[in-house]
Amino acid sequence: MGNLPDWDYRAKEANIIGPEHYYSNNPSSTHDYQESEMKVRNITLKLTTDAGVFSKSRLDPGTKLLLEALPLDFEIKRVLDLGCGYGPIGLTVAKLLPKATVHMSDVNERAVELGVKNAQLNGIANVIIKSGEGFGPFPNQTFDLIVTNPPIRAGKQIIYGMVDQAFEAINPGGWLVLVIKTKHGAKSMEAKMNSVFGNVTELEKGGGYRVFGSQK
Repeated sequence: MGNLPDWDYRAKEANIIGPEHYYSNNPSSTHDYQESEMKVRNITLKLTTDAGVFSKSRLDPGTKLLLEALPLDFEIKRVLDLGCGYGPIGLTVAKLLPKATVHMSDVNERAVELGVKNAQLNGIANVIIKSGEGFGPFPNQTFDLIVTNPPIRAGKQIIYGMVDQAFEAINPGGWLVLVIKTKHGAKSMEAKMNSVFGNVTELEKGGGYRVFGSQK
């Protein structure tokens, strides 16, 4: 796919602008491209994955549970998929909400490149995909929905910081929705979200995962 200096993809323009763990900026793993089909919420996506990205061999069960539980309605106009990986969450939401603009970001440049490719592969036009850490790629922007399967291995300081920043970046009435393994600190994450937003709802649970949502 080549090296591009700066990832800034606006699918409706069908254009790419610019230039060891899955949250590395630039994974050094040998490429191992794989293609698969993902089906969730009556949406089918063709996805290309690669070594050095999260859950490259299959749709992560936590991500699937998250997608099934997401509170979506056509009043939602601006969405942020925080830590988008190769795109399963953001691209699914973009298909389900064709009139919304779905912003997608990831610190992993290889994952962002795949997200770009997968948006094009599926003809998805209402996404903006950028590389960068946390909320950095979309400074001073606000959203009706922020959704994430956070990189737990990055540590509590980073993950809890995402919750704090999400509160500032969500429009009144908007939601933060995330998934976390029960054994990886679900109870403490539930408490954190409640302390920041003043509310938290368990939207779904199963397979050792919990999906939490907080509304601003």
